[in-house]
Amino acid sequence: MGIAGRIYIKMDIMATKSPKPVVWIGDARDRVRDFPEAARARAGFELWEVQQGKEPSDWKPMPSVGIGVSEIRVHADGEYRVLYVAKFAEAVYVLHAFGKKTRKTASGDIELARTRYRAMLKERKQR
Repeated sequence: MGIAGRIYIKMDIMATKSPKPVVWIGDARDRVRDFPEAARARAGFELWEVQQGKEPSDWKPMPSVGIGVSEIRVHADGEYRVLYVAKFAEAVYVLHAFGKKTRKTASGDIELARTRYRAMLKERKQR
């Protein structure tokens, strides 16, 4: 039988993988829950995309927090941010979530995320 007579099935590799679980650090989950409904829904959708190994629709790297940390940028009923790490195979770690009132991310938000990032790395090493 020639190639024309064979049936080939192409599988989407991502469709066969389970999504990574989300690990919420500190009060990050509560902060997302405090977002307005539209922002909360958008943040949830973007995290779902990350869990499946995809990129969020609007994001930027945050090397000032740590290697591999990214920021989901949510533009719904204001400006909101979700800082996360997805570089590890076992989970997506959500470090911090907050609303923005100015163009520049507040140093307190960056420092809190940096502290949580370091704590997460330390905990992972102890396993």
